[in-house]
Amino acid sequence: MRKLLLAVFVLLLANSLWAKVKISKVEPMNWWVGMQKTELQILIYGEEIATTTPEINYEGVTIKEVKKVENSNYLFIYVNIDKNTVPGKFPISFKSGKKTVITYNYELKARNSKKGIHQGFDPSDVIYLLMPDRFSNGDPSNDNHKEMLEAADRTNPNGRHGGDLQGVINHLDYIANSGFTAVWLNPFLENNQPAFSYHGYAISDFYKTDPRYGTNDLFVKLVDDAHAKGLKIIMDMIFNHCGSGHWFYKDLPSEDWIHQHKEFTRSNFRAPTVSDPYASKADQEQMVTGWFDKNMPDLNQKNPILATYLIQNSIWWIEFAGLDGIRVDTQPYPYKEFMAEWSKAVMVEYPDFNIVGEAWLQKIPITAYFQKGANNKDGYNSYMPSVTDFPMYNAISEAFNEKEGWSAGMAKLYYVLAQDFAYPNPGNLVIFPDNHDLSRYYETLGKDIRKYKMGLAYLLTTRGIPQIYYGTEILMDGKEQEGHGFIRKDFPGGWQGDTKNAFRADGRTDEQNDAYNFLTTLLNWRKNNEIIHSGKLMHFLPEDGIYVVFRYNDTGAVMLVLNNNEADDKDLQMARFNEILKNYSAGKEIISNTKITNLSVLKVPAKSAMIIELE
Repeated sequence: MRKLLLAVFVLLLANSLWAKVKISKVEPMNWWVGMQKTELQILIYGEEIATTTPEINYEGVTIKEVKKVENSNYLFIYVNIDKNTVPGKFPISFKSGKKTVITYNYELKARNSKKGIHQGFDPSDVIYLLMPDRFSNGDPSNDNHKEMLEAADRTNPNGRHGGDLQGVINHLDYIANSGFTAVWLNPFLENNQPAFSYHGYAISDFYKTDPRYGTNDLFVKLVDDAHAKGLKIIMDMIFNHCGSGHWFYKDLPSEDWIHQHKEFTRSNFRAPTVSDPYASKADQEQMVTGWFDKNMPDLNQKNPILATYLIQNSIWWIEFAGLDGIRVDTQPYPYKEFMAEWSKAVMVEYPDFNIVGEAWLQKIPITAYFQKGANNKDGYNSYMPSVTDFPMYNAISEAFNEKEGWSAGMAKLYYVLAQDFAYPNPGNLVIFPDNHDLSRYYETLGKDIRKYKMGLAYLLTTRGIPQIYYGTEILMDGKEQEGHGFIRKDFPGGWQGDTKNAFRADGRTDEQNDAYNFLTTLLNWRKNNEIIHSGKLMHFLPEDGIYVVFRYNDTGAVMLVLNNNEADDKDLQMARFNEILKNYSAGKEIISNTKITNLSVLKVPAKSAMIIELE
């Protein structure tokens, strides 16, 4: 009798446990056949899921290993997908003994075969950077969402304003017609945070578009529509941290999933410690393991399960959406070994791809350390094809505001290029006059349209991949020190009821149209100019406030002349530049569209740029 009662008790207990087992998350939600790497890690999350044993019965798919972690709500299944596996759906059975407790239908799809995807980006491109929340509200019905903590409040500079993916789709023609060839969107994934959720850098679900922006399928439509208009799409990705609202932060798989400290410890933000041969371990560890903010838990990429999770998430988005490139947020802040592993894995799957790391560093040798193929004494190779050129940004921000000197004014631009020997591939650096974290370019130049034009003329003719921040074309202003909300203002005309619509010429002021026409003239000229894309560069030491740069190849040359003198027009004697000019007798000035027949002397107005296509 006792044995019978015990058996009944065990059976009731087992049934009770089975009743609790459920599946809340499976990530990645699907995968593809024919990938270079045949192993796939599948995260299963649900109450007491680790009390079960998974089984798969599908030809070409075998379970290699099942890993359990501290938290019994997680199970990690490692499967091998044979190269000959056909696409299809199959059940994953979760068993307790011989009893199937729950099943999940998993899908392996055929690879994305759409034309024009995974193109990469290169110096033939000019990138348009936009913040979805601040660009255009194409669907006011999704401004608020019942499951999202923060509601829209356009009066709050740091609140959500309602811009979305449909707003971007609605204005792809504007971007393409302006002459841009690629679009980088600040993060659009779910940020379910009570405040400051608009910027997108506190992700609460790595696989889900924020519903206030739209859906995953709407993002795919954005990519497809952009490709149809000749625009590439670059996705912003974050590996250093997540948001405190992330579902796995609320129920950690293991204590080492994030960096834990006895008390809140912020990063020292000293990225040079990563490459510094004399750095203390204490400084290096605080840099890498310290949190960005209290609402941004710092991810521990030394956890191999998390590392694989992050790598697969990137590959999932590339394949799912047909992305052309990735911008990596805070490249030096995660463990550098992980970032190299991640970059390598992505480039193996997509050899024509490009990735730019945000290496926010002030010195050229330290910036160069983070580009693929750098000659680093410690042997480190990031495998990151491109990095952001902050030294160039600093030079552009300062040069046109300064009087000429040995190392001031135009000399600052000269010295940046003169140190290009430090980079493995200087042509693949992303160059920019501002971005979403910096004071607006027009503001930095004292709202002087002359300096604005000089800087953009230089940016669009020098080596590298130019990036322009949304609104730069219409002279949007704002100071970073006054708060990031003021450098991320709404684009005029992106919202119903806006009194001005700067997407149209008749909605812009005369000065805004002057700036817009100047920039778009250069962009559309540059778009098909192989000399600017891939030509060699030769520059001459700045003299008397004038800096001359040539781009050239075997078929032609382009001459940039910058006169940084405040009030003095200059008669520039051209004999000094005979190394290039000896092959040419005339030219056309691109900005003014005027013919130049005399290449012996060139009259250059004060505070101006001239771009001459030589003939």
